[in-house]
This record gives sequence, C-alpha cells and structure tokens, in this order.
Amino acid sequence: MKNLYIFLLVVSILAMNACKQKNTVTYPVAKKVDTVDDYFGTKVGDPYRWLENDTSAETAAWVTAENVVTNDYLSRIPFRDKMRERLTKMWNYPRFGVPFKEGSNYFYFKNDGLQNQSVLYVRNGLEGVSRVLLDPNRFSEDGTIALAGTSVSHDGKYLAYSIARSGSDWNEVYVMEIETGKLLPDTLKWVKFSGMSWQNNGFYYSRYDAPRKGMELSKKNEFQKVYYHIAGTDQAEDKLIFQNLKYPMRNYGAAVTEDQRFLLLYESESTSGTGLYYRDLAKPNMQFKLLAAGFDYEYGVVDNVGDKFLVVTNHKAPKKKLILMDPANPEPRKWKTIIPERDDVLESVSLAGDVLVSEYMQNAASKAFIYDLGGKFLHEMNLPGIGTLAGFSGKKGDNVAFYGYTSFTFPNTIFKYDVAQNKSDVYNRPEIDFDPGLYEVKQLFYLSKDKTTVPLFVVYKKGMVLNGLNPTMLYGYGGFNISLTPNFSLSRLLFIENGGIYVVANLRGGGEYGEDWHKAGIKDRKQNVFDDFIAAAEYLIAEKYTSPAHLAIMGGSNGGLLVGACMTQRPELFKVAIPQVGVMDMLRYQKFTIGWAWASDYGTSETKEGFDYLYKYSPLHNLKDSVQYPATMAFTGDHDDRVVPAHTFKFMATLQAKQTGENPVLVRIETKAGHGAGKPTAKQIDESADLWAFVFYNLGMNYK
Repeated sequence: MKNLYIFLLVVSILAMNACKQKNTVTYPVAKKVDTVDDYFGTKVGDPYRWLENDTSAETAAWVTAENVVTNDYLSRIPFRDKMRERLTKMWNYPRFGVPFKEGSNYFYFKNDGLQNQSVLYVRNGLEGVSRVLLDPNRFSEDGTIALAGTSVSHDGKYLAYSIARSGSDWNEVYVMEIETGKLLPDTLKWVKFSGMSWQNNGFYYSRYDAPRKGMELSKKNEFQKVYYHIAGTDQAEDKLIFQNLKYPMRNYGAAVTEDQRFLLLYESESTSGTGLYYRDLAKPNMQFKLLAAGFDYEYGVVDNVGDKFLVVTNHKAPKKKLILMDPANPEPRKWKTIIPERDDVLESVSLAGDVLVSEYMQNAASKAFIYDLGGKFLHEMNLPGIGTLAGFSGKKGDNVAFYGYTSFTFPNTIFKYDVAQNKSDVYNRPEIDFDPGLYEVKQLFYLSKDKTTVPLFVVYKKGMVLNGLNPTMLYGYGGFNISLTPNFSLSRLLFIENGGIYVVANLRGGGEYGEDWHKAGIKDRKQNVFDDFIAAAEYLIAEKYTSPAHLAIMGGSNGGLLVGACMTQRPELFKVAIPQVGVMDMLRYQKFTIGWAWASDYGTSETKEGFDYLYKYSPLHNLKDSVQYPATMAFTGDHDDRVVPAHTFKFMATLQAKQTGENPVLVRIETKAGHGAGKPTAKQIDESADLWAFVFYNLGMNYK
C-alpha cells in the first residue's frame, strides 16, 4: 500500500509538470490510446478508454492530479470558506422524518442538525418515551457508512436494516431485536436493489452472486435472485425462492401483503414496465402464478382486500388508475375499476383507517383525495399550498396517519392526519432561520421547439427587477418517468438569498403528465428533452429574467446527461454548466453495472437505429475542437457503481483537451462517495460550498 501511494504521488507530480497552460488553469495531460470501435461502418475513437479501469494505478493517479487542480482553483475563490460557514450554520437545525408504525411501536428518523446520518428512534405508542434504536453515525467515524434501508417485522420484534459503504449500491443486511437492541449474527452480502419484506420470523430479499475481485464497482449486474432469510441464521442457509436463468438481465423483487397471506413477485428488465406474479403462502407447494405479463405497463399492488388485489396500473391508462384484480381471473376484462383515470397523474394509493388515500400530481404539484374502498369519492385533503406531499404513512384500521409536506419556501413539515375527520395538524415543524415571506414562487408555461407547452417553477427574492442581468440557475432531469416537484433545499437558499433566480423545468421524459409525457422523451425522441431545456433557457432570456452571461445549468445522473448534451449543442447559451454524476458515454453505458436497465429510455448502440440517434447527442462524442464551452465543474464519486465515474472521467479529459477560451473546466471527484444516496452531512456541506463558490465566481456574483 505504501509503494502504491508513492507511485501515485510521483505520477501525479509528473502529470502536473507535464501539463499544458490554458489561461488561468493548468490541466493534467491524460494520455491517449488508439482504441477505435466500429459501429455499423462508423469508426468511433475512444482515446481515454483506459479511464474505465477504476481500480488501476494509472486512473488513480489521474484522479489525484485532477483533484489537485480543482482544489487549487477553488481555494483561490475568496468567499468559499465563508460560504461553508454559512451553509454549516443553515444546516444546523433538527429535522424529522415521517413516523411509521409496526406492531404497537412507532418509528421515526431524526437528525439533530449536523449529524452525518439521521438516527432511527422508536417509541411505544404515540405517547411513549422515545429511545434510540439505531444510530448509523456509529457505523464509521466519517459517516461514509450509511443506512440504506429498514424493515420491521409485522409483530414489531425484529428490525432488518441494510447499510451501504462509501455510497455504493451494494448493501449488507443485518438483523436486530427491537426490544433489547441486540444484534443477531446475521450478515447478508451482495444485496443490491432490494427491499426486505417480512413473513413471520424471516424476510424476502434479492441479491446477486459475488462479483470477481476488483470488478465490484463496474461489472455488469446479472442474474438477480430472490431468497428467504430466517432471523438468526447464516446466509448460506437462505432458501432460494426464485431465479430466472433464461434472462440474466432482469430484476426481481418480492413483497408480502400486510396480512402475510400472499407473496408478490415483481419482474422488470428496465426502469419502466413490470411483470407481476403471486403465490398464496397458505399453500406451501403453490408455484408463482402470472397475474400480469411485462413489460408494456406498470403494476403496483397496494394490498389485498380478502382474496383480491388492489392494483395501481397504467394499463391503457397513461395517467394511471386503481383496479381490483381477482387472482383466479386476472385478465384485464375481469378487472373492476375502483378509481378511474383522471386528468391528473395518480402517483400512489395508501390504505389508512377504512379509506383509500390517493395522491395525485397536478401540473407537477401534489393533490390528495379520499375514497371509500368501493371507489366512492369522499373529500379532498387540505394541503398547505403548491408543493409536494411525501411519505404518507398509515395502516388499515388505524385512524391516525402521518405525512410530510414541502415546497420551495416550505421546509419539510410533518403532519398528523385524522383519517375519519379529514383533519391535519402540524406534528413537527422545523425551526429554521428563514422567512418565506421574502421570496416569490411562480409556475410559468413556455413553448418548446415543437410548440409543446412545458411548465417551469421560478423562485427568487420579492422585488427582483427583470432586467436580463440576474444570475440564474436552471435545473432539469427529463427521464425515467421521474417528476421534479417543489421541494426545499438549504444549499439552494444560499444562491437565492444572494440575488439568484432558481428555476426547475418539468421536461418531457419525466412523469409530470403521465406515461405519454415520459414516452415523448425516450429513445429516438430524447432530443425533445434537450429541446425543452434549451427552450426554457431561451424563454428566461426573452422574458428578461437573465441572459447567457448570467445563466447556469445543473442536473444529476440522467440530468447530468441533460447538461452534457445541452452544453455541447448550445455552448454559447450558458455561462456555467454543472453536470453531476452524469451519463456521458451513450455508446457504452449499458456495459457497466446496472446500465443495461436504462435501455427502455435510451435504446443502445447495439442496433443501427440506436447508434444513429445516440451518437448524435452523446455528450462525450459531441465535444468539438476550437469551441469555448461554459465554465464547467463536473461531479462524480469514486464509489459510484450506478453511473460509473468513467463517464465523467472520459468526458472531462476530452473537454479539457478541446476547450478554447478562458472558461475553466474542472472535475470534482469525491472519495468514499457514490451516486449520492447516504452521503454524510459533512460531505454534503463541503460539496455545496464548492459548487456554489464555483457558480458565484463564474457568474460574477458577490457573496454577502
């Protein structure tokens, strides 16, 4: 290890000494190799293919050299440290999660303010004394081992919980006795993309076979299997419940109904579309029976009502509906519609008390309606305003439920809900140094390139003069049926309170208007997403909110792809670009970890049609010589095994080699961090300070 460290240090110094000067920033020289791929007669070079090897000493040396350059640049921004101090102060307030109930116990998460990870508490009944059940801050000194998931047994006896190390998607699962806090000997490994669903004294979960050493963070994930684990036993004793050796690239997840009568099996081969199977657990020899074949539609079982299933589906209903399915006759013509499709998008249905709580999305904001079990409309829930309802938690037969609610100027607040009276009371409101009355939130609509109407949210200080000179951050995602709804962000406040305008565009490819909106931004229609984002920028400029010299863009994951595509297609339109953990190599994304599952949105370069449209917008392959690109700081993590860091590595090595002009193009590579989930508070604050320092500095903003 010592010799490797010395080697990396020497290589890093040599790389720095061999750098070439580009105005005020000197970039490490990344070697080029003669790798060329032939895609249906088109030769495509990949000179930085070696950066895909995330465990090589050569890649580690490049990462070290890049971080030296980035840290040196950031250290020269005079207000960076003051920003970190301000963010630390802002972050330091208690935050609560939505309580949930199992047995007679209520559970909830709380963060005192600057704790790296939130702590899980338990209390017996609503009036019981709270005690710490599980403190993830004890997992590691630096907070980089995070709690990834929890599941409480139906009798409230056991807690199964999963942990993630350094932001990886790989999880380990442990089991605790809730009453005593005693940790059982169970240790389950190579668990990924899995819940834990209890039946009696055990639970169902999904895992993969152990990958080859050194390939843990990059190897394609194949042959996911479902197991049943009994608390207190060794993983080697787990019972294999389901595997499909015919289709290696399909995912499987198991869930048990609340009464523990039925076992449901969900099958998927991408991020949209499911197959649904079930097994009656009262019949030990029964095999799984198909309820709905994949993968054209989504099926999500709310719960069973007797021997039938309540299912939310978009089957011939792009905005979704709730149906009652008889497993003895599961074909669609035998379904009974409980809540029909309506103009708004049905996001979820929960059972609470003896009613159905249905959550809808109307123009990217939450609405909630109450129905009886037969589908008769009873009333609308009174929500605080235009925002997002999140984390509704209730039980059949219980009159008490809880939910969270947030908006751009409304910190996440927990409400206690009386189901029978349809009455909400504040259960926990965060105390934060923030006056929402000073800010204005607008929802506006603009026309995209093809005249499609697209919504966006604008947040800024009241009294803002629209003179075209305002620093503006435009954020987007546009993919995988994911919706961007109003939410509260501490780090965003730093920008807004210093005169910035924050904008969220609800692009096609997302789920804001249902499956049709999603499908309008996938595969050969993906350019619609980029056109929507570019049109949002042009709208903000035309309406005098900002101008190209004052406009920044940001997005993460699929949103990182969005930023990469737009900055290469219209570099003159933006002053700053922040692509975070982005999918930048659209010709090879499917070759790593779970990337193959994104083909439903992207298509792949393995077909002529897919190659043709992917090659046209792939950010890595559309960087050109002699172009001044926006000031760019890309973000990635060395343990990101979802969008592997090679995407960002290769994109930034290419950008640094081609960039013309004075705009800096930097990469910030976080160590012991992944795609974003579970990132400790300390790292979140440091990252936010660096991000906004870079944005402020390159937009010419003054920090007060």
